[in-house]
Amino acid sequence: MGLNKPCFLLTVIAGMERFAFKGVASNLVTYLTDVMYMSNSSAAKFVNTWVGFTSMLPLIVATLADSYWDRYTTILASSVLYAAGLLALTSTAVKWPWNPTAKKHSILSLSWSLYMISLGQGGYNPSLQAFGADQLENEEELPRTNNNNNTEEPKKDKKSLFFQWWYFGICCGSLMGVSVMSYIQDTFGWGLGFAIPTFSMIASILMFLCGNRFYKHKHKRNEDGNFFEDIVRSIKSTVSKLVNGRNNGIEYTKVELELQEKALCNNQDEVIQHEEERVNPLRDAKIILRLLPVWIMLLMFAVIFQLPVTFFTKQGMAMKRNIGNFKFEIPPAALQSSITVSIIVLMPWYDTFFVPLVRIFTRNEKGISVMQRMGIGMFLSVIAMIIAAITEQKRMEIGKNNGQELLSIYWLLPQYILLGISDIFTVVGMQEYFYSEVPVRMRTMGIALYTSIFGVGSFLSALLISVIECLTTSKETYDNWFSDDMSKARLDKYYWFLAFTSAISLLAFVIFCRFFRERK
Repeated sequence: MGLNKPCFLLTVIAGMERFAFKGVASNLVTYLTDVMYMSNSSAAKFVNTWVGFTSMLPLIVATLADSYWDRYTTILASSVLYAAGLLALTSTAVKWPWNPTAKKHSILSLSWSLYMISLGQGGYNPSLQAFGADQLENEEELPRTNNNNNTEEPKKDKKSLFFQWWYFGICCGSLMGVSVMSYIQDTFGWGLGFAIPTFSMIASILMFLCGNRFYKHKHKRNEDGNFFEDIVRSIKSTVSKLVNGRNNGIEYTKVELELQEKALCNNQDEVIQHEEERVNPLRDAKIILRLLPVWIMLLMFAVIFQLPVTFFTKQGMAMKRNIGNFKFEIPPAALQSSITVSIIVLMPWYDTFFVPLVRIFTRNEKGISVMQRMGIGMFLSVIAMIIAAITEQKRMEIGKNNGQELLSIYWLLPQYILLGISDIFTVVGMQEYFYSEVPVRMRTMGIALYTSIFGVGSFLSALLISVIECLTTSKETYDNWFSDDMSKARLDKYYWFLAFTSAISLLAFVIFCRFFRERK
């Protein structure tokens, strides 16, 4: 595998967390429609809003973690809150059969539980991944020489390998959560279906504590300062410069003097590394703004990323789900496992076959660059949307022509598998890109920027559903593209719309890549 012991342990822990989260999120739309009696569009908007909030929260928590807390403490505190939210959710599901009439109270309890999970995950995921990457710190602290290329390339390869296997680990956890838990929830009930993810999260906390003796803790320098205090000082300095026509920023004068003194040192690389770790709000803002174009262009990929847990699942509920002549029916949410299966099966092939083959043409040690990797995944997601639209058209056509005969749910597999392959390229590339393009002390923020794409993508998805629902609702029948009656819904048009807008984002991304240069 090529990773050290703490990295391997943290990857397993991340997989257990994904099992818990996917065990709840993957089939949540079914719980909302079948148990809470929400409409298809309301359930989809509820899930998208919750997922969006969950993915956006790391931006706030990561700033606090980088400024006030260390990553280990953040992980521990967040995981306890996470587990408490899962316990509250399980309690809500167990109470529901005894008092099904108290719908309003149950929805409030459900929302409270889910958003407690969001608060816990907001600090947990980016801190855990950044903490895992920090365990490779010994690789970065190799003696420096004048030829930096000799040390930089192995370091990048090691980080790239870490993010690849990290994603492989969380996909394994997701696979178990999607396939096993959706079956248990549909067959044995939601109380047990939510209790098992809760126990998994508690077990992961215990495993994390057991690995204390293996972890490498990265201590902050005292002179790094505080993120928010430095922003205030920066604003004061800028105002002073505008009013007085000169810069009275004492802090930056100190930095310049220290740079002049340290320029006398023999090892210039250490001085540069030391100064890069200092907090400079203006420079940090420039770093974030530099990442913003890529962040925006990946939003449509994030919108598509939400479909398997919403409309793909509802689409599967309107299809033939039997295996042959058996009475057993495949839970629609279980088909999401085909995404993770394709990732688990094909991920090892990426290094074994794809990279050596592409290396012949590109002469790049990594096969393709991070930007090219993300672009390939975005292209595959557009193809997946086109296939999804064609499949939905075929489902509707068969339903109209043959009455009770339904299209087999297996026709959805191509779109699921293509999204899984696109994840291997885009999601892994996103993790490496946002981690590598920020300074060491901002890496929790870098991971949070990556997760925030899916958060904003979820909100954007909910907004699109609301707008399209409003524009397409018939005044006579009140049907629209997302009608509860799947024979009257037009999800195919929605998929074509996403394919078109994603293609525009991909074109903009390709043009941007021609001018982009990686951070040294």
